Amino acid sequence: VFESAFWLRGDKQFFLDLGGNPKMAEAILDMTLEFRLAYWAKVLEEIGDLVDVVVEYDDLGHTTNTLISPQMYRRYLKPRHRELWGFIKSHSHAAMFLHSCGSIYRLIPDFIDAGLDILNPIQLNAINMDDTKKLKREFGKDLTFWGGGVNTNKILPRGTVQEIKEEIKRRISDFAEGGGYVFASVHNIQPDVPPENIVTMVEAWKEYGKY
Repeated sequence: VFESAFWLRGDKQFFLDLGGNPKMAEAILDMTLEFRLAYWAKVLEEIGDLVDVVVEYDDLGHTTNTLISPQMYRRYLKPRHRELWGFIKSHSHAAMFLHSCGSIYRLIPDFIDAGLDILNPIQLNAINMDDTKKLKREFGKDLTFWGGGVNTNKILPRGTVQEIKEEIKRRISDFAEGGGYVFASVHNIQPDVPPENIVTMVEAWKEYGKY
């Protein structure tokens, strides 16, 4: 919903709309929401009883903060996320999964309140996202964490075997207790990652992923 508005309007202009032309911003967001609802209505009519997880995406953070304030999220996006996620969950048996990169710690309580079940990718190199023990303690009873298994920015491409293993052991220890964790790297594995580091990641997951 949010990202589509950027594609339609351009990121600079849409930020200006949010701050100075709210009628335009809301009209664009309503249009993107209408499209998403129509899309999922078609899809779920065919497979709603067959899927376990439905994925939506809205990147709302960068490495140091959220792209918009929590107050602005509650005004512009939360009601639309609530409507979209509620529609998906009412037309399927699926859990609701959101991919949202960056430092989104301040928005997580609102995500949960809007009906989110699963959060991805847990960008460990972003502010307030590295303390995975804290994330689990504060939100683990309401959310499944999917990702955050190893930092793909530094550790996976350039770490030693021992650093990769220690990172994965720590993240599984923080996230997995009591269930509600799906191991995965923070994001897509990039071409600069040596194949042996990928093998190390898989071996470490197998070693530490039993609890």
